[in-house]
Amino acid sequence: MKRVTGIGGIFFKCKDTEQINEWYKTHLGLETSPYGAKFDWIQDGDSAEKGYTLWSPFADKTKYFEPSTKDFMINYRVENIEALVEELKREGVTVLDEIATYDYGKFVHILDLEGNKIELFEAA
Repeated sequence: MKRVTGIGGIFFKCKDTEQINEWYKTHLGLETSPYGAKFDWIQDGDSAEKGYTLWSPFADKTKYFEPSTKDFMINYRVENIEALVEELKREGVTVLDEIATYDYGKFVHILDLEGNKIELFEAA
């Protein structure tokens, strides 16, 4: 079973999301929105299937990264999130929540060995 297939997003805390978005837009050319910036790409072996990686600043007071105390969180793209979560549980990995399903995909959060919160994402 494939596990991680790529980076889905890089999330980090900052004092002012509007200012940081504007700084990256002005100085590095990112096409930012209130959610950050998307980097589109084509799936390996299937030039018709598109994907993206999300770059997203979060307010420094966000609780979204908890219980981790780090200022960042990485989102990994996965295949078959349900089977992966079951395997991770059998391996003793801390799974923080139930799989959440949205129009654009499924998400679940886990902790790594050092308590870093990780977001797993399976695209719709």
